[in-house]
Amino acid sequence: MSQKVMITCAVTGGGSDVLKKHPNIPKTPKEIAQATLDAAKAGAAIVHIHVRDPKTGAPSNRFELYEEVVNRVRDAAVDVVINLTCGMDGELELSSLEPLKLSDTSTLTDPITRCLHAIKLKPELSTLDCGTMAFDERIYVARMSDLRAMAELMRNAGVKPELECFDLSHIETAKRLIKDGAIDGPPLFQFCLSTGYGAPATASVIQAMKDLLPEGAIWGGFGCGIDEMPAVGQLTAMGGHVRVGLEDNIYLRRGVLALNTDLVENAVGIIERMGRAVASPAEAREILNIAKQT
Repeated sequence: MSQKVMITCAVTGGGSDVLKKHPNIPKTPKEIAQATLDAAKAGAAIVHIHVRDPKTGAPSNRFELYEEVVNRVRDAAVDVVINLTCGMDGELELSSLEPLKLSDTSTLTDPITRCLHAIKLKPELSTLDCGTMAFDERIYVARMSDLRAMAELMRNAGVKPELECFDLSHIETAKRLIKDGAIDGPPLFQFCLSTGYGAPATASVIQAMKDLLPEGAIWGGFGCGIDEMPAVGQLTAMGGHVRVGLEDNIYLRRGVLALNTDLVENAVGIIERMGRAVASPAEAREILNIAKQT
């Protein structure tokens, strides 16, 4: 297990409830870009970026917001691998079952709209959520046709998909995409655990998901809330890469709100105390077999 560990920092996320709990969640493009740069300086090789409405903090998928964040990060003299979410605008919410009616809060749209920002801005990585699943009353829709279309759009733009898997079945969906030739290798998997609706961040679950991976896959994961730092240790011990950040957990310890830098520094400490080394952005690109995008 000599390979270095890549740390991803998910700096803001796409949830609304967190805004009531943490007053310093990055909201504006300037704040999100600064959080990205700070996380990189603290030891994150990769940053996972959502955007928010600058006035309300509500999750958004507006191209101009992504564009400003990416331009600010690229203009700074700080190296970091950019990972833009393509998990927005995929939600279905029903207001009635008889007859079937969509709620006004549904955001479900076509594959091009869902990943237009990634196609145009060409980050090194973008997420591809590999399974339809329910989050409370919301249903995230990931039809195979949508996944194939989004994977093809990413490939044509030179963007490597990060295959997000919230449950074991999602790995099988991702493997079907790989078998169909929609994903170029080596594939990158992210285990998204303890979200409250998918798989929990336990050692047995991580091992089971790892056992399902295709040969040569690069993999990592994260746990949400109280499971965030234990997952860092477990994933590191099992040979995976890790993710932390305010998207997944807002507390440094009980009752103490965290900054992204606090969480990255904690992850660095755990990894190094376990005898592993943390990958730089350049080393992460080498692991991922990708080129730097400018």
